[in-house]
Amino acid sequence: HRSETDRIMNFLGHVLADGVLDLSFWGYVLVTLALTHVTIAGVTIFLHRCQAHRALDLHPAVSHFFRFWLWMTTGMNTREWAAVHRKHHAAVETAEDPHSPVVHGINKVLWQGAELYRVNARRKDIIDQYGYGTPDDWVERHFYTGRDSHGIFIMMAINIALFGPLGLSIWAVQMLWIPIFAAGVINGLGHWWGYRNFETDDQSTNITPIAFFLGGEELHNNHHAFPSSAKFALRRYEF
Repeated sequence: HRSETDRIMNFLGHVLADGVLDLSFWGYVLVTLALTHVTIAGVTIFLHRCQAHRALDLHPAVSHFFRFWLWMTTGMNTREWAAVHRKHHAAVETAEDPHSPVVHGINKVLWQGAELYRVNARRKDIIDQYGYGTPDDWVERHFYTGRDSHGIFIMMAINIALFGPLGLSIWAVQMLWIPIFAAGVINGLGHWWGYRNFETDDQSTNITPIAFFLGGEELHNNHHAFPSSAKFALRRYEF
């Protein structure tokens, strides 16, 4: 009985010290990149192409997986994200654009893009006008809404259980990924620097033709030219 108790205590001590998974340095790097890329996929496939623009349809199970994952990794609400993004397209490069570097300056959008998003996500007029057609089921109303921070702390607990104290660092990277790369880089650099395939009525640019790091969002000018298209790569050299 004592030896069994000792084994259990040793196991619990190992989990608290190192987590369930014991990986090499590059193993932790690859896990972090994989976790953040699932989040990027959730934003570009579910929030952006499916919800905001209706460019594609997803199986309900896939949609709910992304809703749940994004709740844990970003705390973002589907209706709010879709509404703010639709407002961006409707008022692009004007004073009403939620996050235009032409209006706010590149430094503001690049480094404080997440705050610009939060300010507009709290505007009831934007949500009421542009948040149509997004999930409004029992789960959305009673589980996700009003509990934006719950999911990210659940993600933190999971990371610590899996990776030990290093899980906090992985969690921190996950929490910063979308504010930096989506709210900052895409909304900022995507309207300030790069090349253009199409002369749209805005300053949107394609940041790079090889666009997999952010799930294709780097091809921002292509998207503004054809916002209802699910495919962002439109030239032979674009991926």
